[in-house]
Amino acid sequence: MEINLSSITLRPFRLSDVEDLMTYAGDEQVTRNLRWKTLTTKEEAFTFLKDVCIPHPWRRSICINDRSIGFISIFPWSGDESHKADMGYGIAPKYWGQGIATEVVKTAVPLVFRDLPHLLRLQAFAYSENKASQRVLEKAGFQREGLLRKYEYIKGEIIDMVVYSFLSTD
Repeated sequence: MEINLSSITLRPFRLSDVEDLMTYAGDEQVTRNLRWKTLTTKEEAFTFLKDVCIPHPWRRSICINDRSIGFISIFPWSGDESHKADMGYGIAPKYWGQGIATEVVKTAVPLVFRDLPHLLRLQAFAYSENKASQRVLEKAGFQREGLLRKYEYIKGEIIDMVVYSFLSTD
């Protein structure tokens, strides 16, 4: 299925996204690359939307024809570290390999710097084995800064991460 990249939009999540959320947050192909667990019921998805997605300061639903196919989230740091934020994203597997994630990251970066004008640095961490996510970040203009060996404890494993950054001046 060929997707017109200009038809992709970002918007805040809504409770009515529960069914769409299950298509990717309930898929282990997606959640294996995320810190959160795979959602297994519609009730879990509803609670996740209500308690996590909707109140989040900068989490957007990636949409095609107003249907949620994924998410992009920004996690601002605080205090002396408030000049930076972490970014995470994911999309439903049936949309992988079509340039959607790259387009979303390219679209989101200027919005983030506009919405959070105090930010100087946006950073993203990709599992060292997740080459597709690394390609997304590189195509979107992020700079690879290095490999963090045995850096993150995820789902019972300590794994290597690759760190990328995009500065407000880039």
